Amino acid sequence: MSDEVRTLVIDGRDVAGASGQSILSVAEESGVFIPALCHLAGLSEVGSCRLCMVEVEGTARLVASCVTAVEEGMKVTTTSERLLAYRRRAIELLFMERNHVCSVCVADNHCELQELAKTLGVTHFELPPLHPACDVDATHERFVLDHNRCILCARCVRVCDEIEGAHTWDIRGRGTGARLISDLGKPWGESTTCTSCGKCVQVCPTGALYEKGRSVAEGKRHRPYVPFLVATNALGTGRQL
Repeated sequence: MSDEVRTLVIDGRDVAGASGQSILSVAEESGVFIPALCHLAGLSEVGSCRLCMVEVEGTARLVASCVTAVEEGMKVTTTSERLLAYRRRAIELLFMERNHVCSVCVADNHCELQELAKTLGVTHFELPPLHPACDVDATHERFVLDHNRCILCARCVRVCDEIEGAHTWDIRGRGTGARLISDLGKPWGESTTCTSCGKCVQVCPTGALYEKGRSVAEGKRHRPYVPFLVATNALGTGRQL
C-alpha cells in the first residue's frame, strides 16, 4: 500500500489517512465511532454485516466504510437520521433471521449484537421472526457451535484461515439457509483440521461459538488480543489464545 497521504472530512472534521486505507480505519484512528460486527482489527474485511454504512458526498447510495478506500477531498457523514434508520433495520434483521433469546444466551451482557442494539436504540422489532430450525453442534470436546446465535459475520472463518492457518471453517448456502460449517460439512468434533486453539470462539461477537462449562459471567471474549496475534504470528509464535 502506498504511503501517500489522503486528506478528507469526516463529520465536519479534517482528517488524514494513507492511500488505500479504509474509511472505517481512518475514522477509528480519529476517534469517530462507526458501528460494525463483521469488522475486527487484525482480520481482513468482508463487508457482510452492512452496519458500517456511511454517506459520502456526491454518492446517492450508502457505502460500506470497511471496504471503501479514502480518497482525496472525500466528505463522509457517519451519523444521520437515514443512517440510524438503516442500522436499526439491519440490527433487527440479524435478530429476526435466527433465534436470539438474550436472557438464556451464554453471551448475555457480553454480546456485541446486543450491545449495538442498545447503542442504536433498538427497543422493539417490527418484522416477524423467522424462527428457523437451527442445530447445535456440541460434538467438539471443548467448544459448542450454536447456529441459533450465528450472524454469519465470518470472523471465525477469517481468524482460522488468516491467523491459525487451519482453514477449518467456511459458510455454505445462501440467504437464510446459509450455515457455518467445519471441514466442508463434518461435525466439529470430527474435524481433522481443527487445532482446538479457541481463536474462533474468542472472535465470535455473539453466543454462537462458546466454551463448554463457562457461565454467562465468564463469557467475555479477549478480542484485543487479535492484533497481538497478528504480530506474533508473523514471528512464528502466538499459536494459541
